[in-house]
Amino acid sequence: MYKDTINFIKELYNTNDFIPLHEPRFIGNEKKYLNECIDSTFVSSVGKFVNQFEEDVAKFTGAKYAIATVNGTAALHTALLMAGVERDDEVITQPLTFIATCNALSYIGAYPVFVDVDKETLGLSPEKLEHFLANNSELVNGKCINKTTKRKIKAVVPMHTFGFPIHIKELIAVCEKYYLEIVEDAAESLGSYYKGQHTGTFGLLGAFSFNGNKTITTGGGGMIITNDEELAKKAKHLTTTAKIPHRWDFDHDMIAYNYRLPNLNAALGCAQLESLPNFINKKRELAALYKSHFYSKSLQFIEEPKETKSNYWLNAILVSNLKERNAFLKETNDNGIMTRPIWKLMNKLSIYRFAQIGNIENAQWFEDRIINIPSSVRV
Repeated sequence: MYKDTINFIKELYNTNDFIPLHEPRFIGNEKKYLNECIDSTFVSSVGKFVNQFEEDVAKFTGAKYAIATVNGTAALHTALLMAGVERDDEVITQPLTFIATCNALSYIGAYPVFVDVDKETLGLSPEKLEHFLANNSELVNGKCINKTTKRKIKAVVPMHTFGFPIHIKELIAVCEKYYLEIVEDAAESLGSYYKGQHTGTFGLLGAFSFNGNKTITTGGGGMIITNDEELAKKAKHLTTTAKIPHRWDFDHDMIAYNYRLPNLNAALGCAQLESLPNFINKKRELAALYKSHFYSKSLQFIEEPKETKSNYWLNAILVSNLKERNAFLKETNDNGIMTRPIWKLMNKLSIYRFAQIGNIENAQWFEDRIINIPSSVRV
């Protein structure tokens, strides 16, 4: 049934072997920098590549400060703490996301509240957020209080799904009205822009991931970005066990985390970042080829929203219904092409079934229809 698409993908990657969904490419200075790191003996959380990687990411995104962490979840967890999220607070996010988004706020003891996504962006809908807050919250002494649970709603965490920027400016307007901080889950969107501004730089803080399946990788790894100097200093302190600098004394002034990115991983990241512009160009070329292929078919290729530039981290298509989704997944995987559905909605997981939800009809519609297709950079 999908033979022409299967053959097209095999031709794209010029192979009849197994084609993964997204694999890393090491075509630059990765081995050189790793060897240099090993030769220096600074392979853990202290070393020049960690600082260099932070500087390079800050420069690339246009953020004033960047703090490297062991993974994207740690970056988001720390960013939420920096935004003032506390135990028993509520954080609004989208049900259509990777579980790390919810886990990060749960580490604090906060509660997720799920609001629907936009059809155009796959990300948190400003209109649905406005509707939810207007009907379910009240402002008390400058705080947003959930009228049902009586808990404080402290922050909003939108996610730039598959690298597609959300309508972030509209979301900011809603959040300002209700005194809510924005922490951007930009894990998938390094190299994506909304109206010329990089994702992750709109909110109080943003968080990236450099997992092995991301556009660039450090093996594991994440990054917090912010324009707030005090928050940046505090985030670095919190992610390095809150050790007070001293030549020999071990003094720590708060319970903190050992979240600092190792120098080995950062060395890999520095090399990968040098190739990022080329990677994004290649990924956008791939997206254009997919768009052309699916143009006359019943399968709809998902394109970047208007006024944005996406890194097209994971290419995705829409099918007609759940039955067709499952048929496509089976046929492609049976033929050695790795395809995947989008994540199960967070409110359907047993660990988050307790969460309050708004009308999430768009998220449900997408869950039944979205399929990710191979998106590795072609070399």
